[in-house]
Amino acid sequence: MLSLIYGGAACGKSAFAEALALREGGPHLYLATMQPMGEDSLRRIERHRRMRRGRGFETVEWYTDIGSFSPPSDATVLLECLGNLLANEMFLPEGAGEDALEAVCGGLDRLMERCRHLVVVSNDVGRDGFAYTAETLRYIQWLGAINRHLAAQADRVVELVCGLPVWMRGEA
Repeated sequence: MLSLIYGGAACGKSAFAEALALREGGPHLYLATMQPMGEDSLRRIERHRRMRRGRGFETVEWYTDIGSFSPPSDATVLLECLGNLLANEMFLPEGAGEDALEAVCGGLDRLMERCRHLVVVSNDVGRDGFAYTAETLRYIQWLGAINRHLAAQADRVVELVCGLPVWMRGEA
């Protein structure tokens, strides 16, 4: 089963995705993709760790090449978050670079085959209408393409708006 949870910044995606994942059978793996780079990311990582503490998740930090991750076949995997994973693939030296779009989509397809339930948190980007650099615009376009790729296959698609889930596909 595949669940895609997406929305804007600070809208409650993480808490919703964690609660949804915990409704599914375990083991529960939290696949963390934010690489600690600076004070802001360290604060966000610590906040997410506090949110998960004592809830039954085993955290695995995995920044690139998501398709090589091999969870137990009965696992529920919560991938947090797709935006970080794409940025890592695009911009880290060990990432896929120009092949990031294919690496992320193919890696997610392989990951879906390896676990019982995959819950993916992603960002809704590109609605603001601002002009961006070519590199940022490519990131936005690729994240949109990956979101569409997942949504086409997902059993559940939920947008979080002001902390409220809007079910686009599937049932609560």
